[in-house]
Amino acid sequence: MHIDKDLVAASATPLVLGILAEGDLHGYAILKRVADLSGGRMQWSDGMLYPLLHRLERQGHVSSSWGTSEAGRRRKHYALTPAGRAALVQRQEQWSVVADALKQVWQHAQDHAPQLPAGLARPAEGWA
Repeated sequence: MHIDKDLVAASATPLVLGILAEGDLHGYAILKRVADLSGGRMQWSDGMLYPLLHRLERQGHVSSSWGTSEAGRRRKHYALTPAGRAALVQRQEQWSVVADALKQVWQHAQDHAPQLPAGLARPAEGWA
């Protein structure tokens, strides 16, 4: 499934903040968690994640520190700050409003969709 880049961009900050609320992680682990949470349907790239992490760090929502993995590799770990927790709460409230509105409008559209005779399938696109 392709997810529109505007939707990915809009959901990226609350996803990363929510993931970091679970605990400190390095970049690859964040990428893996996004993939896991979406059942593999969202595959972010390094080029998408790291600019977001740097922006969140500049905004004071995320802090970073260098550590060493079990394999001896240096990795930068990211952690949610108190300001990041507050931003997460705000994003959760905002997304709840959006999700509720979408749920209502989609239910309304479904309730008012033209009824087809039994045995006929709806076209994949173009009906409303």
